[in-house]
Amino acid sequence: MKKAPAVLREGAAALLVDSIIAGIQEVKGKDIVHLDLREVPNTVSDHFIVCHGDSPTQVDAIQRSVERFAKEKAGELPWHTEGTTNAEWILMDFVNVVVHIFHRDKRAYYALEDLWGDAATRRYENVA
Repeated sequence: MKKAPAVLREGAAALLVDSIIAGIQEVKGKDIVHLDLREVPNTVSDHFIVCHGDSPTQVDAIQRSVERFAKEKAGELPWHTEGTTNAEWILMDFVNVVVHIFHRDKRAYYALEDLWGDAATRRYENVA
């Protein structure tokens, strides 16, 4: 069984968040949202990053780009990743940062951002 890594210091977590956002933007992930959960009681993580792609191929490309950017820029790999088989909702768990990469239809259905409506939210522009 894989041991959970230590929780990142605040500066390291910020670098990881920035690296993940850059990885999503690199492959044109859509509607990128960062939910800062640090002030929300009883959460499983400090940060959620949510985005979507328009096809399973793009969802897979986003996951691979996020992993590459997190490793190269922040020196981090996900502790656990799931959902890669069907690429409709990929979850990447970096312990205190969790990335949700949806196919467009699944994102609308689950409306994850609405579940954490009391979190501080930052939206990122899609880069051309």
